[in-house]
Amino acid sequence: MKKVIFFDAKPYDREFFDLANEERGYEIKYINNRLSADTAPLAAGYDAVCAFVNDDLSGPVTDILFNKGIRMIALRCAGYNNIDLKSVFGRIHVARVPAYSPYAVAEHAVALILTLNRKTHKAYNRTRDSNFALAGLLGFDLHGRTAGIIGTGRIGQILAEILKGFGMRVLAYDRFPNADWAAEAGVKYVTEEELYRQSDIISLHCPLTPETEHMINAARLAQMKDGVMLINTSRGALIQTQDLIDALKSGKIGFAGLDVYEEEDEYFFEDRSGEVLTDDVLARLFTFPNVLVTAHQAFFTKEALTNIAETTLGNLDAFFHGETLDNEICYHCGKEVCPRKTSGKCF
Repeated sequence: MKKVIFFDAKPYDREFFDLANEERGYEIKYINNRLSADTAPLAAGYDAVCAFVNDDLSGPVTDILFNKGIRMIALRCAGYNNIDLKSVFGRIHVARVPAYSPYAVAEHAVALILTLNRKTHKAYNRTRDSNFALAGLLGFDLHGRTAGIIGTGRIGQILAEILKGFGMRVLAYDRFPNADWAAEAGVKYVTEEELYRQSDIISLHCPLTPETEHMINAARLAQMKDGVMLINTSRGALIQTQDLIDALKSGKIGFAGLDVYEEEDEYFFEDRSGEVLTDDVLARLFTFPNVLVTAHQAFFTKEALTNIAETTLGNLDAFFHGETLDNEICYHCGKEVCPRKTSGKCF
């Protein structure tokens, strides 16, 4: 029986992974603590490690895992920016869950848009206090407005189709545009700069890479419409947060919906309600009435958690049976390695 140790495991992880494991029979050990240099030695005696988006998979940590006999890291997430790819190359296989439920993330982006616009969170609190005044709750019609989507993978495509259903004009930017999909969906690809200039709402749906880190910065924010709504359900470090705060203070950004934050690993997925918030930047975001922060929950649906558990354990099945790991990360470009097996090169 193969043994797998899970780090940063929450009760909902146990529920869905235990269900997916019923017919597989892995011996699973769930650890509440995140993977770090301090906790990595706990992997001794296990055949594989299962890690999450905020676990530390830097060189020193993967060195410990390798020395403890770990040859497989199964990520139960899509993001892999927390991995030192060079340190695992030739030593440890790493597989991820590239698509769990694009509908979950796209629909959460819409929830942020609607909540910020129509201020339903504020109305909920008001009416519970018997305050039925409408002052301060004014929104705008989405119909006829322009949405800009950066990144047109499955999540971006689904969001575009939802927003088209609201009667919005949808622009898109992607380094690798999908012209066939755009033609069918009625979406127009434009340059990044043109998207910033024309969009009333901008939603980010691209991975965090060296090229995309802080892609939303002071220079890009200056190109946007005054009062634009900015939505991020991808990775926090796509946005230079201090520049966003400056743009919120000046009124350049009219609304910000953030399901992710670039320094989130100290707070997100944990209950810190009894503690003082020591992150001054995050605390500053909370002072803006036109900012909505959620706790990296866009993925958090029954369907997504089921898919995450099945895909993660499927990756382990393939590894232990010596089969092709379709979701293995390429240590050169960060994408799945499978195209290299046929072409002999990265994308």
